Amino acid sequence: AVAYASALGLFELELNGRRAGDAWFAPGWSDYAKRAYYRAFDVTGLVQPGANGLGAVVADGWYAGYVGFGGGRDHYGDRIRLLAQLVVEHADGTSETLATGPDWKASTGPLLEADFLMGESYDARKELPGWDSPGFDDSSWSAADVTEKIAARIEAHPGPPVNELGALKPIQVTEPAKGRFVFDLGQNFAGVARLKMKGSPGQAITLRFAEMLSPDGNIYTENLRSARATDRYICRGGGEEEVWQPRFTFHGFRYVELTGCSSRPDPEAITGIPLSSNTPVVGRFQCSNDLVNKLFSNISWTQRMNFIDIPTDCPQRDERLGWTGDAQIYCRTACRITDAQAFFTKWFIDLADAQREDGQFPMVAPLKSKGVTADGGPAWADAGVICPWTVYDLYGDRDVIEKHYASMRRFIDFSRNRSTPDLLPPASFHCFGDWLNIRAETPKEVIYIAYFANSTRLFARMAEALGRKDDAERYGELFEKIKAAFNRAYVAPDGRILGHTQTGYALALSFDLLDAEKRELAAQHLIDDIQGRGWRLSTGFIGTKDLMLVLSRIGRTEVAYRLLLNTTFPSWGFSIQHGATTIWERWNGWTPESGFFEPSMNSFAHYSFGAVGQWLFEIAGGVNTDGPGFRKIIVRPQPGGGLTWMKTSYDSIRGRIESSWEMDGGRFSLSIRIPANTTATVFVPAAEAAQVTEGGKPAARSEGVKFLREEGGAAVFEVGSGDYSFASTMKKSG
Repeated sequence: AVAYASALGLFELELNGRRAGDAWFAPGWSDYAKRAYYRAFDVTGLVQPGANGLGAVVADGWYAGYVGFGGGRDHYGDRIRLLAQLVVEHADGTSETLATGPDWKASTGPLLEADFLMGESYDARKELPGWDSPGFDDSSWSAADVTEKIAARIEAHPGPPVNELGALKPIQVTEPAKGRFVFDLGQNFAGVARLKMKGSPGQAITLRFAEMLSPDGNIYTENLRSARATDRYICRGGGEEEVWQPRFTFHGFRYVELTGCSSRPDPEAITGIPLSSNTPVVGRFQCSNDLVNKLFSNISWTQRMNFIDIPTDCPQRDERLGWTGDAQIYCRTACRITDAQAFFTKWFIDLADAQREDGQFPMVAPLKSKGVTADGGPAWADAGVICPWTVYDLYGDRDVIEKHYASMRRFIDFSRNRSTPDLLPPASFHCFGDWLNIRAETPKEVIYIAYFANSTRLFARMAEALGRKDDAERYGELFEKIKAAFNRAYVAPDGRILGHTQTGYALALSFDLLDAEKRELAAQHLIDDIQGRGWRLSTGFIGTKDLMLVLSRIGRTEVAYRLLLNTTFPSWGFSIQHGATTIWERWNGWTPESGFFEPSMNSFAHYSFGAVGQWLFEIAGGVNTDGPGFRKIIVRPQPGGGLTWMKTSYDSIRGRIESSWEMDGGRFSLSIRIPANTTATVFVPAAEAAQVTEGGKPAARSEGVKFLREEGGAAVFEVGSGDYSFASTMKKSG
């Protein structure tokens, strides 16, 4: 027996008193004017001989509930609907189908409110025992409102479901004001709180949620803006312990405020239930530095919080939108921590559905929400090219770039058409800039042309991969012209880039926009600026993504480690030193001098600055793909920062890759695992290649190891699949 269900809104399917499947927020978010998804559930174990009861609870969700900022709702419609059928295959080969239709009935029940931003309210006194079982008396229920006027195509949801990730117990319970109890769950996360307690009939228990505490110990909710983020449970009473958790909302929180209790609640009264799209963990990281380990944990938790059917910006305030700029910044890190291929494949459909006729990609996807537009602007709209490229590069997924090839080409052509004949930015264009930088505003025209060039370069590579030689040549030539225009307009003879910001230099160096001579000059300008700021970064969302990678690319990994390990403002370590368990939206989300930044935009779970995770895997840990899909692998760890050991692993599309290095004085050891049917180029830091050993013997004579060359202070070898243990003596610093 298989049950299929779709909804304009959200649903939970019930069969004979039991829930079908464990997915939350089914069927997921889409542009309901164009498509609505369905989910399928194997319910063989729920079907019983004789009569069966099939029903569903339906809620507003993204379709009719509050979405985005500004207090708007009913973006797609105001009548939520269900479409469902149960297909039963009998042992004799026959089958029967039971489907929703005019003979179905509907009613309200104990669920009084169910909204993502506002919260959920439940009156246990209004429960209808047995409503989803055969024999229930539904004579007082109304006929379902049925229509055939649904324009959306019904399609299978292409991504993973949202599931529970476990449970979190409180680490502390305080009472900052009489009758107001605050539960600290020890970790910022997205999900719900499970309530367990006894109450009298009609006793109302109110739960409010926050990421941080105010100085007086009360929960800090100013940054939620118009999101009420409040759950309410009205007790059934009768002396029995009651257990309840919401079904159609989620919150971003570490702290739960509980009011309405008749006495001090037991610590077991609240349990945190984290939720996230089910993207399996594939990347693991651990090193000798506790600060860096905590950073990786914070990155991972922030990703989980913001991967709820789409890649959102934050899970707590009145927003929770699929911001395209944030997604392209973080996409590669996301895919190195979890298997996010299917997750992004689904979101690419949202992107394509929101693309304008002229080719421009939006600032958020799905698009329909108050206060957002289909003009993403530089670095945001470019997600339509960068994210598919990233999935292709990491997974070797040709289908994804084939499917979205036409939309990507339209975007590149749109970018070309809106530029001047000299390929420079138009007089007026929308651009968010280097969002949330630290007093270092990069000129928007620099961002415009840098991203125009980069997307064109990546599209030319994808055209080549698909065998479209004419497009590969045409857009490859366009990239060279954009590069030349960038240098003519914004690069001085001494390598100084207009605006003289860390982000400007990082983009130019990362996107290959400079020739060899200018590259060295620009690199030195970048280092000088970092040093002039006391070895601190000044980058915002756009620049931080590339800054660390560029520092290693120009041979200054030691500077990258200084930024990584810094604990003064602004830095990742600063937030960790002040209790962060996730990545903050702002470097200055909270400071000892000023307290909380203005609440109009201050999330404490925002993954953009977590894009440093890419550097941890690919540079510090040293594992990267050499061409699409990890058929060829690069292992090039770059130790530094006083770290004595590091372990990374990645379950690539071709199998697990492991890299584990250790420093002991001047001795360096590297253990690696290379999966079957792949080869790897391995860079072993060494003073002399001849002194490198593998398995205790000279590496050049070890089975399966081929010496290639010496490069950049490392001995370079080629290996096939298997396990290898290299050892060397490193060059003395200075």
